[in-house]
Amino acid sequence: MNEMAPARLGASVAEYKGVLRRVLDNRPSGTRQRLALALGKNRSFVSQIANPSYPVPIPAQHVETIFEVCHFSLDERKSFLDAYRHAHARRKLDAGDAPKRRVISITVPDLGDARRNHAVDEMVAEFAARLARLAEDIS
Repeated sequence: MNEMAPARLGASVAEYKGVLRRVLDNRPSGTRQRLALALGKNRSFVSQIANPSYPVPIPAQHVETIFEVCHFSLDERKSFLDAYRHAHARRKLDAGDAPKRRVISITVPDLGDARRNHAVDEMVAEFAARLARLAEDIS
């Protein structure tokens, strides 16, 4: 039988989700929101993919984006990929398939209010995520 038993598959998925959760827990506040925006998903999606209790696997096309946004170390990346490949032996996980991205920095005005500044940050991040999705659709 080539299929992994459901209990073993769940444990394997939980293993790489545990790696993601530990990484997120050690990153600055706002990383989960930035990841949600980069993936074009809601923050609840990030909570689900980072929760080992949820058996839903992380889609392969999101892995490189997760690595970039969360700034995985080489050891964290290796641990995650080892567990991911073990859980999904039949899935092709090729970084070359992921859309190419680059990081830019912009300067925006300080509005003198943390809530308003956060709103501007969210708008810029959402614009960038929409632009990335548009570029992917055009390709």
